[in-house]
Amino acid sequence: MARKIVITSGKGGVGKTTICANLGVKLANLGFKVALVDTDIGLNNLDVVMGVENKIVFDISDVISARCRVKQALIQDERYPTLFIMPSAQLDSKNLITGPQVKNVIEMLSPSFDYILIDCPAGVENGFHRAVFCANEALIVVTPHISSIRDADKVLSILSNYSLHSKGLVINRVRGDMLLTGEIISIEKIVELLNIPILGVIPDDDAISTLSSLGAFAYGTSGAKAFAILAENIHNGSKKIYDCCHKYRGVVGIIRRNIKRRV
Repeated sequence: MARKIVITSGKGGVGKTTICANLGVKLANLGFKVALVDTDIGLNNLDVVMGVENKIVFDISDVISARCRVKQALIQDERYPTLFIMPSAQLDSKNLITGPQVKNVIEMLSPSFDYILIDCPAGVENGFHRAVFCANEALIVVTPHISSIRDADKVLSILSNYSLHSKGLVINRVRGDMLLTGEIISIEKIVELLNIPILGVIPDDDAISTLSSLGAFAYGTSGAKAFAILAENIHNGSKKIYDCCHKYRGVVGIIRRNIKRRV
């Protein structure tokens, strides 16, 4: 049976969908069979990030309405044969789909996969509860900004009402140069404030944003390395954290920091 992990934050714009997509790729690269399920009804964009928007024939609403079988709605990624995408529905009314209905779809998928990653909508309204209801683990995504951390803290209090086996933290869009100078909240302080285990730190990498918008994924970049570490931590229970500051240390690092400030 699959591990069902919801990727959430409460706040929009922190990179949940990008993390869902890249984490799915890295888990597939480790040899696992992975399903990405978009539960953002009406505002779906996981299919765009994955570059499969033109391949959609059926979506999750078709499965729920019995217009197709669950496997017919899955889109296999051509680049990663063990990675599949379940697109969301473009419905006017989000309330037409309920949590139990989505959970039933995910339970149908579960025997065929090692991991099911659930891309959660922004906010803490019905869409949030619909996504969390289907999961048994949660990844809470934050950026090093106080507004994001406050929203994540509110989400954690809501998640305590669900029977989740585990909750882990992913800190996204971390500027290593600004960490070194104390211009953003430190990793240690964020972990202290939210008081949940940290599973990954993802650097602020332009390649991630640029390539994700094109349905592609970067290899050999700092972001790619950070996602690989995150995937290993989730599967193995290891506690390695990507060092966002390493290229900004020393004499060469100071030069890079100065260049970064001027760009």
